[in-house]
Formats: sequence, C-alpha cells, structure tokens
Amino acid sequence: MARFDEVKNLVLSLEADFDKFYSKGNQAAGTRVRKGMQELKNLAQTIRSEVQNSKNDKE
Repeated sequence: MARFDEVKNLVLSLEADFDKFYSKGNQAAGTRVRKGMQELKNLAQTIRSEVQNSKNDKE
C-alpha cells in the first residue's frame, strides 16, 4: 500500500500545476506537469512489475 500512497501524493502534488497550466496558460507549470506525469508513468511501471512478480511467485 505504500506505493499506492506514493501515487496519490504525486497526483495531489501536481494539482496546482495542472490548474496553473490549464487555467492561466503558465508554460513553466506545463513543464512541471509533464515531468510529474513521467514520474507517475515510471512509478506505475514499477508497481506493475512488483505485482506481476508477486503473482508469479505464488504460483
């Protein structure tokens, strides 16, 4: 569950930058959003691998 908390915290930390980019057109906020989304993608891939390995170990 610690990984799930990491995902939630990452998404919540990006909320202000999403608002600045989409509402105010702040380009620097868009860069931070892109960086954060890349981190989210990498974290999701790590979680997928951990789940798959755990599943395979039980079989």
